[in-house]
Amino acid sequence: MDSFSLVIFGVTSNLSQIKLIPALYDMAEKDLLPQDLAIVGVARSPKTLQEFAEFIREALKMDNKHHPHEIKEEVVDKLLPKFTYVDGRVDDPAFYEKLKNHLSKLQDQGKNTKNKIFYLATYPDLYKDIFENLKSSSLASQDEGWVRIMIEKPIGNDLESARELNHLLLNYFDDQQVYRLDHYLGKETVQNILAFRFANGIFEPIYNHEHIDHIQITAAENFGIGKRGGYYDKVGSLKDFGQNHILQMIAIALMDGPSDMSNDPVTAERLKVLKNLIPMPDKVVFGQYEGYRGEENVDPNSATDTFFAFKTELQNERFKGVPIYVRSGKMLKETVTEIAIVFKPATSRTLNDPDIKDEPNMLIYRIQPNEGIVFKILTKQPGSKNRLQPTYMQYCYRADPSPHYLPDPYERLLLDAIEGDQTFFNDAPEIEAEWIFTDPLVAAKKDPAIYQSGSWGPKEADDLIESDGRSWMEPSMDFCKI
Repeated sequence: MDSFSLVIFGVTSNLSQIKLIPALYDMAEKDLLPQDLAIVGVARSPKTLQEFAEFIREALKMDNKHHPHEIKEEVVDKLLPKFTYVDGRVDDPAFYEKLKNHLSKLQDQGKNTKNKIFYLATYPDLYKDIFENLKSSSLASQDEGWVRIMIEKPIGNDLESARELNHLLLNYFDDQQVYRLDHYLGKETVQNILAFRFANGIFEPIYNHEHIDHIQITAAENFGIGKRGGYYDKVGSLKDFGQNHILQMIAIALMDGPSDMSNDPVTAERLKVLKNLIPMPDKVVFGQYEGYRGEENVDPNSATDTFFAFKTELQNERFKGVPIYVRSGKMLKETVTEIAIVFKPATSRTLNDPDIKDEPNMLIYRIQPNEGIVFKILTKQPGSKNRLQPTYMQYCYRADPSPHYLPDPYERLLLDAIEGDQTFFNDAPEIEAEWIFTDPLVAAKKDPAIYQSGSWGPKEADDLIESDGRSWMEPSMDFCKI
């Protein structure tokens, strides 16, 4: 691994505290960081190095559902010396001279600041100032080493703004320097879908419209927006989660096999799926959980969606006519994300059971929790009667009960960026294809239906799928138990 310096713009942001800093801890615990790494935190408020170190400690100790595992003091003590801090306004050109001098001093101390990753954990409206000043100060120059830039979703607010941002990026950086991060692509369980499908020959022959009845995707959270009201109320659930995470899960689950697992072939196959998804503005439902308007920094008259459901289809020969039903939201019954491939019922069964009826076989990719891949089949119940029961053939990750067993997606994607591997990052055409699909759904939005916390969403979402003679399946917690 090349040695490098990581500059985090917005190091005191919520994103940095709950995702990025814990991921760096995980990498330090696994000895995945170069010895001479310099991590430079950037924010507006002045802090001494001691105050910044205390901030890092507090970020690691905070109650964080994304990183529930033990924080070891010896690892923190090993990580903290890599951190330094520079305060200033990122829209002030003078700040970049200050940052440049700081990096120069670190270079003199034996750190490698010629290779640099700039991580933007800031609001997108600051991007232009940051890009312009990085270039004018020559901090973005690759004359002596490589420079990469990492930015978070959302990339734009609609197709037009996404295109503007992509054009802005290319004014200052080459495509090979830009890493557009969607952390769902860094999830071990999402990436394993590709291995499961394309390393095995058993399912691909039946992975088509002749055998698949429909596909269901559920991405539910049993908690609300927390302290994200200022951001969330401007964006809503569909733009925050559907436009990116959901569409990438569809792309990974339904893409054709790439020629190899490198960036260009994998991205090309994902893009084919995104370009061929059919938006159906008359088949979308928006909801809002009861009490949302009383959340911190939320407009008391807000019409923001905290839930969405939609139907779509993939316009290609393999999945022609196979409906895809999606639902996602906050304050729902369970926290669970899964993709269920529902196969057509058997045309004839030698062994029938009136209690089972037309119970279908299902292939379920469980992204979280109880992570794994399961195949739902029917087997005979033990005993003298010929009675059937649903059973799961399962591959489960958590044979090791440690919550640290699976690599954090930010950890995985940071490592990929360090190695210069863009395979599980989005490129500009992918982002634009996602907005081309999403914009018509947003345009069809009406006042959201109010739903009760702890439910599976509004009745209108049930009507969406039941009008086709199908129903939502409640995600099972019976498989891959620790």
